[in-house]
Amino acid sequence: MAFGRRRQADEPAKGPESADEETEVAASAEADADDEAPKQSAAEGGPWDSEDSYPEMQRFDFGSLQVPVAPGLGFQVNIEPTQVDEEGNPLDGRPVAVLVQYEQSAMQLQAFAAPKRSGIWVDVRRETAKDIQEEAEGQTQDQEGPFGPELLAMVPAALTDEVLAEMPQEIREQIPAEFIEQGWAPQVYRFIGVDGPRWFLQAVVQGAAVEDEEQWQVLEDVFRNIVVVRGESPMPPRELLELKIPKEFNEADGEDEEEEKVETFNPFERGPEITEVR
Repeated sequence: MAFGRRRQADEPAKGPESADEETEVAASAEADADDEAPKQSAAEGGPWDSEDSYPEMQRFDFGSLQVPVAPGLGFQVNIEPTQVDEEGNPLDGRPVAVLVQYEQSAMQLQAFAAPKRSGIWVDVRRETAKDIQEEAEGQTQDQEGPFGPELLAMVPAALTDEVLAEMPQEIREQIPAEFIEQGWAPQVYRFIGVDGPRWFLQAVVQGAAVEDEEQWQVLEDVFRNIVVVRGESPMPPRELLELKIPKEFNEADGEDEEEEKVETFNPFERGPEITEVR
């Protein structure tokens, strides 16, 4: 995939629609809809709906997302501030994404409400590509993956002196000199989406797993065995399903984990998210 140079821009975000109007439409649609809904074929495996018959394995309970646990994985919960002090420092917040890390790769997970009769991945993929091209001045390309249509995107990332100073030495040494001289480097993201029964699951993959098959296989297995818990409450389409922090995160605080790593880092850091479905 050939990506040209673009100017660095702020990360794009979706504009909110009328919550009252969406809630009314969502409630009406769910009341009138039949039992048919788009979902991953059972023959192809997951991701799974909580009402499905899915393989039993150890999973972290993030509320709406049940995420498999395996050796070598790290987990981070991204928090969106809901309350700040007079100086703008976060005092409280809500979980908005789960970040799964493996070696030099990361996969951000979010689940959203969706209409009962139709999926939203086609529209989300088109809107995401438009935002990346127009607002972030990046480039996108459609491709086919193991879960169906995907979106590959390149977004320019600034390489300022401050950014370089905060990088670990081993990573900084791997950056080509031409990128440092021009002050930016390409960041490549892989957007994966699955339409389920009244939910939509999105993954944003960053790092080596975008091209490295071995690292991607680990993250693919995680994604394929996720269980989505939609709940019965009517919700506007594209509203983020509620997340929570697993009890294991607190229990592992200060303890050495041999089988899996439970990491929180800066809880108010958004991770590799490019765009948020709203």
